[in-house]
Amino acid sequence: MGLRLTQITTRTGDGGITGLGNNERVSKSHVRVHAMGDVDELNSMIGLLLCEEMVATDRDLLITIQHELFNLGGELAMPGMALLKETALLQLDEVMQNYQKALPPLKEFILPGGTRASCLAHVCRTVARRSERSVVTLTLEDGYEGLGTKYLNRLSDVLFILARKLNQDQACSDVYWNSERLAQLNKA
Repeated sequence: MGLRLTQITTRTGDGGITGLGNNERVSKSHVRVHAMGDVDELNSMIGLLLCEEMVATDRDLLITIQHELFNLGGELAMPGMALLKETALLQLDEVMQNYQKALPPLKEFILPGGTRASCLAHVCRTVARRSERSVVTLTLEDGYEGLGTKYLNRLSDVLFILARKLNQDQACSDVYWNSERLAQLNKA
């Protein structure tokens, strides 16, 4: 790993260039920097979600996810470094299976809504999807080879399921999409 930060303000980025963990300097518009920023934003949004009331298992899950996202950010900042492990993917798979068992089956698309915590989980989900697109772009344009795309894809699903669970935990119903077209098809 690179050196620990001892000074935050260096002014070395004032010209639109930033340093990666391998001491390479790149433009702040580089696809790698975009991916790093999107993952950082996702981690921050999860921090905001953690300000909400929730059961300890959900809180522990989100804290673990924050650490894994920091690992992913480190991977993105240090080309060639592998910090995100397969066990992180397996944990998300297990969480999805366990959480879905306690939720009613979906009958229709749902909208972000219900409790504040659920809405914040949906915001995290959308930021996870954007982060995933950024990492896919990095893979295509700069040869990233880590597990980031898979992790972010599964994480967005976990956040969708968690949003539903957070509503359920507060005895709040999901907000279903009222589609006139689908209503007409169901009547036929």
